[in-house]
Amino acid sequence: MSPGANSNDLRTKAMTLLYCGVVAGPLFTVVALIEMLTRSGFDLRRHDLSLLSNGPLGWIQIANFFVAGLLAIAAAAGIRRVLRSGRGGTWGPLLIAVYGLGYFGAGVFVADPMNGFPPGTPDGLPSSASWHSWMHLISGSLGFLALIAACFVFARRFSGLRRRGWMAYSVATGVVVLAAVIGISSGSQSAATIIGFFVAATVGWAWLSALSVRLVAEAKAADVSG
Repeated sequence: MSPGANSNDLRTKAMTLLYCGVVAGPLFTVVALIEMLTRSGFDLRRHDLSLLSNGPLGWIQIANFFVAGLLAIAAAAGIRRVLRSGRGGTWGPLLIAVYGLGYFGAGVFVADPMNGFPPGTPDGLPSSASWHSWMHLISGSLGFLALIAACFVFARRFSGLRRRGWMAYSVATGVVVLAAVIGISSGSQSAATIIGFFVAATVGWAWLSALSVRLVAEAKAADVSG
């Protein structure tokens, strides 16, 4: 096999991994929205998305966390293959992999029922949080912090490439997610905080999908030029 053929094969593998990043966000969001609309008693104005992991159908959201996390990790591997030693090529994919691990951990460790969900659960917060609820919070927090950092790592990369639109998009995404994390970490149970956090999480997934699409295009261009 010639070196050129081997290089093309590596780019094909990278693109396959990047497609995982393209579909991760839309898949996670669509499944979550379907659950929100169909699970009895769930109200996004009162209930965090994580509460969907409870109850007889909780396995669906748990699986959703697992799949989204694994797809993000696969995307990180694809990003690493495409960027290699270029700017952002080390920390960018590493942080996105941690983001994926955060979602995987959120599936492993289930948040405690609260605020009347699932139906039959008392209103309000539990008197004390279980260890797995704390681990769920830690996993999610580390994942979102890694995503925020990744946004700024790629903003720096795009700044160096003079891609000002992408730089601004990455910075804006990082700021939106950071604001939502600060809001939810304050302990506020307001509808604006809970809905805002879900919207910010969706914005974060959209950024990863868009970034993956861009890098797929870059890999294809390299394939053609090679």
